[in-house]
Amino acid sequence: MWLATKADKTTITRLVRIDWDTVGRIISRVTADELDPDRLENLFEIGVDEVSWKRQHNYLTLVADHIRGQIVWGHEGNDAATARRFFKQIGNSRSGAIEVISLDMGPGYAKAASEHAPQATIAIDPYHVVALGNRALDEVPRDYCNKLRQIGDRTAARRFKGARWSLLKAPENLNDDQAATLRQLKRAGGEVWRAYALKEALRAIFAPSPTLEDVTILIDRFISKATRSCLPPFVRLAQTIRRHRDGILAAIRLGINQGRTEALNNKVRLITRRAYRFHSANATLALMMLTRGPITRWRPCAAVNS
Repeated sequence: MWLATKADKTTITRLVRIDWDTVGRIISRVTADELDPDRLENLFEIGVDEVSWKRQHNYLTLVADHIRGQIVWGHEGNDAATARRFFKQIGNSRSGAIEVISLDMGPGYAKAASEHAPQATIAIDPYHVVALGNRALDEVPRDYCNKLRQIGDRTAARRFKGARWSLLKAPENLNDDQAATLRQLKRAGGEVWRAYALKEALRAIFAPSPTLEDVTILIDRFISKATRSCLPPFVRLAQTIRRHRDGILAAIRLGINQGRTEALNNKVRLITRRAYRFHSANATLALMMLTRGPITRWRPCAAVNS
């Protein structure tokens, strides 16, 4: 089963010459047998997040222990009812011991957290704030392309659509062609460049090791600039950030930042990309727990031969 943590299931089927479904059953069985039964004990700082495990908006809710850096619970769904399942499973005593819960800015998880762990500090992971900035930026050129199509300039619309990755990627990650495209957009100016500048300003707020004082000043400045930008996606983003300002600052104060959670998030995304051919949420969850959960022992020979 060590291979399952390092390779996709197709590679394993070719290597050991067993059926795809057999690999899935082995993963599920080993996970069920070896998952640490005490994984839900001593939870003090947790993160509740959603991940898409299959195309067409199929979601899982995952709970991570920030201190151990492991996923400790998961279930199909991404709403308040799903989060309530977790709190009901751990019970009132363990819910009452939770000190910090990091969330995205959706209302569902926050509602469940306030009901079952009202004593916990809600921290809004900066990763989600930056992701919303990227989403707002993505709307601006898309709307601009639609305007070009409406006036009949489809060639310009296609050319502009190709600039999407130049806008969304971090400047230091651009290749030469994308960097050249970005320079052209800068020379052209307009609402698309203003949106890009706002996205980068938001990203810069959460640069490595920001101080609480700096983030407080910069986030208020961003809210003001985005509100006055006359760009509807960024006006809405400013309103969202203003509502969750205290939670964002709590994450900085407590050190729940991108460096602490993004590595785990990236590994989860890699697992879900492997899982697009999985037929059930439980199979995907089993692979996640096997690779990122608290598996206490290994019995590979018994698992394969059973």
